[in-house]
Amino acid sequence: MISSRKTKAIGLFSGGLDSILAAKLVTEQGIDAVALHFKVPFAAPSRDLGEDRLRRYAELVGASFVSVDVGPDYLAMVKTPQYGYSRGVAPCIDCILYMLLKAKELAKTISADFVFTGEVVGQRSHCQNKRSLRMIEKEAGMGGRLLRPLCAKLLDPTIPELSGVVRRERLLDLKGRGRRRQIRLAHEFGIIDYAPPTGGCLLTDVNLAARVRDAIDNDQLELDIFPLLRHGRHFRIAPGVKVVAGRNEKENRAIESLAVDSDVVCRPVDVMGPVVVLRAAKPKKKDIQTAASICARYSDAAADVKVVVDCGGKKFKATAAAEDDLAAWLIRPMVEPPEPQEASDPDEREEAE
Repeated sequence: MISSRKTKAIGLFSGGLDSILAAKLVTEQGIDAVALHFKVPFAAPSRDLGEDRLRRYAELVGASFVSVDVGPDYLAMVKTPQYGYSRGVAPCIDCILYMLLKAKELAKTISADFVFTGEVVGQRSHCQNKRSLRMIEKEAGMGGRLLRPLCAKLLDPTIPELSGVVRRERLLDLKGRGRRRQIRLAHEFGIIDYAPPTGGCLLTDVNLAARVRDAIDNDQLELDIFPLLRHGRHFRIAPGVKVVAGRNEKENRAIESLAVDSDVVCRPVDVMGPVVVLRAAKPKKKDIQTAASICARYSDAAADVKVVVDCGGKKFKATAAAEDDLAAWLIRPMVEPPEPQEASDPDEREEAE
């Protein structure tokens, strides 16, 4: 007896063009799709689209929209990824596995038939070569129920395709980093309001990656620290003791707004200068004095003039920190090895761009 139940699917949905197109390729086949978005604390500003815009994108392609916050288990994964980091401290394979496992749980709850993503073979050398895609499907325990509509014709048929609920001939064979076919397809579908293709994860940025690595090493990586890591100059003045100094008025406002109750906030009293935040479990007086000296160094006062600095209601006469000390304390960008010129998987060499 043939069931009349409509096919359901869960799709990972960043709001980028690939995820929008993947959802469209599924819904146009008459499948009920849920666009599942994960709110992560280190999405690039260009990808921080806001829930209203993301919901509009999902509705545009005929999908319903669900947004969830990542939790402490996600943070634990960032600290110690099973499959390591790709660029910077981006745990790409572990990240997609995390999301797929959550999607699998939701699929079970709503009796969805399969999960889909906007991945493209060869678009990212570390996690989107064919070997990685096969491994990710296996580790997620999705055995034939993970569909990648944009590159499905380059992969083995999935259960939804073999059973006929998804027509394989309506899927694509995209590969590599180029986006011209995606852009052309978007126009064919009448999709013109989408975010420009850009890097979506700040954990690949050499500056932020160094700050995240430093926070991990000092047991200070918490979900609420990520916004602070995006702003200012960052100094590690002692184990477990961090100082952040604003570089302009905009950063001063941001840093001050992101300070928590246990932070010590320093400001010069009589001259213009930076807002400086000292973060430590139990800040010592010498730590506060050091933060005040950093505040004095980046103030408008002459280098040889002592500056009155208000640090959490207590005032210090601070001499500007020495350049050698600043250089020693500064958290510097990570040095990344050059990207490989050809794919590591022999099967991918003809697909690398």
